Amino acid sequence: MADQATITTTNGKRAFACYPIAILVFIVDEQERILLLAHPQRQGGWEVINGAMETEETILEGALREISEEAGPGIRVRPLGTVHVQNFHYDEAVRYMFSISYLMAYEGGEVIPGDDMQGSEYRWWSIKELEDEDVELLVPPNRKWIARRAIELYRLWKDQTVDLQPNPHEPDSNKYTRQRGAA
Repeated sequence: MADQATITTTNGKRAFACYPIAILVFIVDEQERILLLAHPQRQGGWEVINGAMETEETILEGALREISEEAGPGIRVRPLGTVHVQNFHYDEAVRYMFSISYLMAYEGGEVIPGDDMQGSEYRWWSIKELEDEDVELLVPPNRKWIARRAIELYRLWKDQTVDLQPNPHEPDSNKYTRQRGAA
């Protein structure tokens, strides 16, 4: 079977591949620890906040939505930037998928696992704990080097003053920012 990106249709127009995108959110606190959750149905494995991007979302909007859904609407974060981007084979139904790992600085608020993470444990992990303890990292799948990169980038970016998040009081702000700002 030809790769979808190289297929031409009967009318001679090129058919472009459509790749699903997953967003992984590394939330790092001032002690340089990463927030991980452990869903009760996933046999003790830990994961960063993650989920699928929705239609017409920016990376930031998707990351903020996933944080609100999985860590609770009261958590406050400051966006710092992209940690890593990769593509991979997901399964037979989704042959190709992009994964975007995004970094957020924790600014406060209570973590209350919700939505599809309801009933999950959560914990702030240092890199040393992740490497020294026998921690099964489900998302990203046993790629602790991405967690190390997130911490290194946090050290570089934590003091930046650029406001990457829309003002919730401006008319062009998005619904996820308005929702967080109202809390």
